[in-house]
This record gives sequence, C-alpha cells and structure tokens, in this order.
Amino acid sequence: MTKPTVFHIPVCPFCQRLEILLSLKGRTSDVNFRVIDITQPRPDWLLAKTRGTTALPVLESADGHVIKESLVILQYLEDLYPEPAVAQRDPYRRAVENMLTQMEAVFCTQGYTFVMNQSLERRDDLRKGMLDQYARLNDFLMEHAPSGPFLFEEFGWAETVFTPLFMRFWFLEYYEDFELPQGDQYARVREWRDASISHPAAQQVTKDEIVKLYYDYAKGAGNGTLLPGRRRSSFVFEPDWRARPWPPKNKYEHAATDEELGL
Repeated sequence: MTKPTVFHIPVCPFCQRLEILLSLKGRTSDVNFRVIDITQPRPDWLLAKTRGTTALPVLESADGHVIKESLVILQYLEDLYPEPAVAQRDPYRRAVENMLTQMEAVFCTQGYTFVMNQSLERRDDLRKGMLDQYARLNDFLMEHAPSGPFLFEEFGWAETVFTPLFMRFWFLEYYEDFELPQGDQYARVREWRDASISHPAAQQVTKDEIVKLYYDYAKGAGNGTLLPGRRRSSFVFEPDWRARPWPPKNKYEHAATDEELGL
C-alpha cells in the first residue's frame, strides 16, 4: 500500500469530515476511499483489521496501522499533511476551536434522536432540545466570534467537524419541519451554518441524497437495519438515489414500501 486507505460509509457525516479536510488541503487524491456497504454485515477481512469493531470510518495507514474514530483520524491527517494548516496553530485559538468542537457530540446525538423518534408525544420536547443546542452554539459564537461568518477568518477545523452534521440535519427540515426561528437567539449560528454548508470544500453530498438515504432513520431504523415489511434498506447502492422519488414526509402517519421509495 502506497498511501492511506479510509474504509467508509457513503453519506456518513463522520466520513465526510475527512473528505472536507483533505479538500481544504488539496490532498484528496493522496488517500484511497473504499466504500463499505452498510446494508451488509461487515466483511471478515475488515473485522480482522478493526479487531471486531464495526464503526466507520477506519483508516489504514500506508504502513498498515489501523486508526479509528473520526476526530482521531482527522487529527492524524492534519499531522500527516501539515500544510496548509486547517487546525489553528496559536495555542489559545486552538483551545477555542477545541471548546467548540467538544459541543458536537451532544449536538449530533440530539439531531439523530429527533429524526429517529416515532412518538408524536415526544416531538415537541425533541424540537426544544434541538433549539437549545443551536442556542448554545449561538452563545459560544457570540462570545468568541461575533462578526463571523466562521469561527476564525476562514473555514477551518470547527467548520470541518460541524458542517457534515448541519447537512445531515436537512433530514430534520424534511421529516420534522424543523427550522431555526428568526431572531437574535439564532442569528449568529444560522450565519455560521449557512456559510459552512455553502463552502466549496463541503460539497460532497446534497440535500435530496441525504433525505432519500436517511428515510429509514426517520422511521427509527439506523445503520442499514431493515424495517418491518421491507426487503431493502434506504441505504442500498442500487438503484442510485438520483433515480428514486422523494420519500413521503409524513413519517408519523405512514410507512413507505420499497416500491414507494423506488427501491
């Protein structure tokens, strides 16, 4: 092997982070990306590399070492290809960057819990929880970067970490009619989100791709799990998502068939 290989899932936000970082560095062609089918059991050869764990992405270095966890892989690639730097070099600015990125785990969990919810009774509470997460981000940005649009002068480390989640949460717009209210409480985070989503280095996925592939998540089934009465996962490679119709939005009232989903 002459260069690192990343084993990844298509449209996975944690994998997209790596693609964004490499794009910012002009290093996309220096890493092999090998797609793993989420709708099938992990192959034995991959489980041998990961010592039985199934979470992706996983990076295998050019000399055969295996590295797990997207933020760890992100830092490895930053160190492997140090120029141009994406992470801040100044110690204080790097600390600010790290404080913000520490907030992504709860933000991510809230968004995925919301989209996978199947109870109408919980919907309002989950919406409030999501708004609380955006308000926390807004407050942080107002303290450390009130003028924007990014945390620092350019799209950087924090944007690389959060942008794939901002994009995945298009599924909240579609399936939960979730929007950030107008007003000062969310104005700064909306500016940050919108600028990050539109950045040229972050164009690996589209809204319709995410909405179509994540339908099963909206019905409570993640990671390629088959729903009752279904024969195929919305994460299958074929037919291509571009050829599929938009899924029904009314997730609480209707369970789409394979045929309705174009599968």
